[in-house]
Amino acid sequence: MPIYEYDCTDCGDFTQLRPMAERDQPCSCPWCGGASARVILSAPSLATMSGSQRRAIAANERSAHAPQTVEEYAQSRKHPKGCGCCTPNKPLAPTKANPHALKTKPSARPWMISH
Repeated sequence: MPIYEYDCTDCGDFTQLRPMAERDQPCSCPWCGGASARVILSAPSLATMSGSQRRAIAANERSAHAPQTVEEYAQSRKHPKGCGCCTPNKPLAPTKANPHALKTKPSARPWMISH
């Protein structure tokens, strides 16, 4: 997400991390809250941060304006369709190829227990 520079008439210039779609819109000053116009004082730069940090910032921004309802949260936590832990699986039955009805192929070390 790009970092843009804004100039407050009362407090001076400041930088703000904003989406590109909102770059030309006035930004509120972090100190006085007044509307500030975008200015170009230095070369453009990008904020380098991990994906998890970007998702956390985006989630914080979303929750500040419109928190999720309980139903929206529950819907976002569901597993994808066809998930092995949520869908009923066929019970394993012994076959000629799998006489002990193991979930995986038997290894060369049958005494080792897998998780």
